Amino acid sequence: MEYVRLGSSGLKVSRICLGMMSYGDRGWRDWMLDQTAAEPIVQRAAEAGVIFFDTADVYSGGVSEEITGRLLRKTFPHRDDYVLATKVFSPTGSGPNDRGLSRKHVLAAIDGSLRRLGTDYVDLYQVHRWDPDTPVEETMAALHDVVRSGKARYLGASNLLAWQFAKAQYSAERGGWPRFVSMQSHYNLVYREEEREMIPLCLDMGVGVLSWSPLARGLLAGTRTRDGQRRTIRARSDAFAEQLYEESDFDVVEAAARVAAERALPCAQIALAWLLQRPGVTAPVIGATRVEHVDDAIAALDVTLTPAEVERLEAPYRPHAVHGLVQS
Repeated sequence: MEYVRLGSSGLKVSRICLGMMSYGDRGWRDWMLDQTAAEPIVQRAAEAGVIFFDTADVYSGGVSEEITGRLLRKTFPHRDDYVLATKVFSPTGSGPNDRGLSRKHVLAAIDGSLRRLGTDYVDLYQVHRWDPDTPVEETMAALHDVVRSGKARYLGASNLLAWQFAKAQYSAERGGWPRFVSMQSHYNLVYREEEREMIPLCLDMGVGVLSWSPLARGLLAGTRTRDGQRRTIRARSDAFAEQLYEESDFDVVEAAARVAAERALPCAQIALAWLLQRPGVTAPVIGATRVEHVDDAIAALDVTLTPAEVERLEAPYRPHAVHGLVQS
């Protein structure tokens, strides 16, 4: 395993982050795994040196955080042995203040997350979306209080447009509050729109880039085919994936499959290796529902693509409309 700083912060994280969204309540998503099924996957990741784990209060209505907390306490001897990230924004109840990035909700949400996670603090507290109904200064001041109270060590963001992220960073700097040290974006071989503005902005600001859906919700692992086959439970029931990707993306998938075949490697390893070589990328946030998914991600760290291979992988790409800012 490799360990790097998260952006220009002093926080060290593993170059593979295990996303915990897949562990929770099947009533929320058909492909969810319960704690018993998730445990060997988390243990395998830890054995391989993964110390970075990402969840959110909205995943499975909070059940993901509960499972995450129990499994990490069981897997690691000490709380300081791992880096735990969660998120705030999405509804956690039915009330009008049970969502968003108001001071009221941020302060309530961190307490709810800590209770479910069974810990005194999270290492990285991320805003999950932009809140158009709350002044950004209010949000950044509330997040400052979360850090000052010791309930979070660092702040991050997810799924913002570049102007929104820049405005939040400026507001924090102007107020003398902590700035975001990371940006978790929708970024993979078939969706590269973040390369236009967000990633250059993060490079300029010293912000670490975390990639959600690094395998395009399984598309780059072959779970869906051009002729309409859906080979996994998730592929058959993930309606959001149908909104994110389109017919032309299979040109990229097929290019990756050719490179993978020449290397005698799984396509997932090629796609992750490409992402790990991209400027600014700290770690892909992988979703694993089998131990083999973890093994592929770890193996990708040892795959170095040649410039010619990178050119072949990138050549079929076609621009997309901006996707992924509404739901994950």
